[in-house]
Amino acid sequence: MSTNTQSRMAPGSATVRERRRVIFSSYLGTTIEFYDFLLYATASAVVFGPVFFANLDPWAGVVASYGTFAAGYVARPLGGIIFGHFGDRLGRKKLLVISMMLMGLASTAIGLVPTPELIGPWAAVMLVFLRVLQGIAVGGEWGGAALMALEHADPKARGFAASFTNAGAPTGSVLGLLMMSMFSALPQDQFLSWGWRVPFLLSFVLLLLGLYVRTRVSESPVFQQALEREAAERAAAPTARRPIPLLQVLRRPGLLVTVILAATSAFALQTLLSTFSITYTVSLGVPRSDVMLAFAGAGVISIGTTLLMGRISDRVGRKPLMIAGNILFIAVTPAVFALLSTGNMASIFLAFTLGIVTQTVLYGPMAAFIAERFGTSSRYTGASVGYQIATLLGAGFTPLVLANLYGGSGASLTPVIVYLSIIAAVSLVTVIFMPESKDRSLGDEPGQESGLGTVPATATQPAQ
Repeated sequence: MSTNTQSRMAPGSATVRERRRVIFSSYLGTTIEFYDFLLYATASAVVFGPVFFANLDPWAGVVASYGTFAAGYVARPLGGIIFGHFGDRLGRKKLLVISMMLMGLASTAIGLVPTPELIGPWAAVMLVFLRVLQGIAVGGEWGGAALMALEHADPKARGFAASFTNAGAPTGSVLGLLMMSMFSALPQDQFLSWGWRVPFLLSFVLLLLGLYVRTRVSESPVFQQALEREAAERAAAPTARRPIPLLQVLRRPGLLVTVILAATSAFALQTLLSTFSITYTVSLGVPRSDVMLAFAGAGVISIGTTLLMGRISDRVGRKPLMIAGNILFIAVTPAVFALLSTGNMASIFLAFTLGIVTQTVLYGPMAAFIAERFGTSSRYTGASVGYQIATLLGAGFTPLVLANLYGGSGASLTPVIVYLSIIAAVSLVTVIFMPESKDRSLGDEPGQESGLGTVPATATQPAQ
């Protein structure tokens, strides 16, 4: 399909073959990126404490390890701003290729970081620096991948198409957990000396595969149309200045804040399961490899339920699922911890499954729920910044907060449960007051929003 043909296509009018190729590319790319990013989460729970912070008390080492983990989340909004700006100016595809290269190289380098015995505190410094690069990369990945799937999709199936992007996160998490679990079965000294490094080094192989697939897809037809319209406007008004995408987003701060608060709880639950819950269960004496396999098994189930929730959202709307997911979050959290506390593997698997399936009720429709609220010329920036700040608030500091609440309360889970319930309640109230988005047009209609910043028409402008 030629670029000229693409640029004349209406939103959602891509061929079935091209849609499938783009959706697969988004799914595979996100899988690889989150394999790398969430592999670090697993390593921070079971490896980095004894390897890089062995001179600290065990739980203090866990807290320090989670601190390096949080650095990636702090960097994600920055990645969203950088990649969003150029993705809204130059196109989605180019920036996705760059984000994948940055993530793959940073993750491979993590597997090569020397131990503190060799370079002292510089080991931790290198770890944090590479984690920041990971955060910048994944900050740019999600928005571009979600938009590519969304903007190529049939208008009646946007939630399902975009959910493949989010399904890549549990897929990558499962792959990372399986790899780390396999090597954690080694004798403890071998695992801590070299075994944990192999899953990171394999990132380079995944990088090559991802680049091959990603370079073969076409640019978003919605973005191509926006470029044509902007070119016509610039011809008519050559002195008009092109607005900065981030400033376009910040002109409507209410929209950005509500998107962030609505999405925060999904990431708090995701990170609770992938970090604190694993550390907590292992601390009860359950073998580390068994816990990770139980979580990986639950993760496999969540891939299908994420896609199912995306499909359901195309019928009932994004908002009803987001409301239901937050109510379930509050209801199931005590049950998840009760099951984990038994030390029984069947109960542990059930706990992870209950928690992660609940999370997919929120996560399945989320890509469409966020991206549909921004116009084309600032959609990459708006969706990326909103999503990534939500991950920072909901996930970046959650392991640190939970570890301190648990350790500082005499090993009581009550403060942990209360804290998580408050996060879910805030997201619930926010979603209740947000309008539905599934029937909104993705194309920038004349007078709605343009690259030159025309005044939006009230009949079609995105929700505030």
